Amino acid sequence: MHAPRRKYESKYKPWIEHQGKAIVGEGRANLLREIRNSSSIARAVEKLFIPYRTAWEHIRKMENVIGSPVVKTYRGGAKGGGGAKLTEEGERVLREYEKYEQYLGCLSEDKEYWEALYMKLSARNRIGGVVKGIEKGEVAASVRIEVSTPTIITALITKAAVEDLDLKVGDEVEAVIKATEVMVSKE
Repeated sequence: MHAPRRKYESKYKPWIEHQGKAIVGEGRANLLREIRNSSSIARAVEKLFIPYRTAWEHIRKMENVIGSPVVKTYRGGAKGGGGAKLTEEGERVLREYEKYEQYLGCLSEDKEYWEALYMKLSARNRIGGVVKGIEKGEVAASVRIEVSTPTIITALITKAAVEDLDLKVGDEVEAVIKATEVMVSKE
C-alpha cells in the first residue's frame, strides 16, 4: 500500500534547551559549525553573512544559559596565529543539536513512516489474539500470538516496540497484517 501523494512537506525547526531556555537553533548551530570548521569567528561570520557583533551576541547568550564557555579564542601576535575553536562544551552542544537534527531529518524523509500514518486497517488485516510468548534479542523481539482461529502468529518487532507497548504474556492484542510483515498493537 502506498501513501497518497502528499500535498504538503514536513518541516521542522529543532533547537536545544538547557533548563527550559533555548540555547541552540539552526542559526547558532551553523555559527558553531563554521567556527569549528574555519577556526575563526571572523571567517565564520564572513561565510554566514552575519555581523561579527551578532555572532558574539549569540555566543554570549549560549554561554550565559549554559554557564560555561562554548568558544575559546586565541589572540594573534607579531606572527599572527589568532583564531577560535569550540570548547568541549561547545562541541557537546553542537553534537547534541546535530544528532537531533539528523533524527528529525530521517523521520521526515521516511516513506514507510508516512505510509503507516495513512495505512487503512480493515477486518481483513486485523486479527485479535493473546500473547503466548516473547523472546527478546539485542534489537528485535519475537512475539507469539494465539489467535481465535486457533493458530499462533509470530511477529518480529523491535525490542523497543515490545517495551513501548508494555507487552506481557497473556495480554490481549491485535495482529495487524501488512503484506510483508506482521505488526502488533495493544488497546
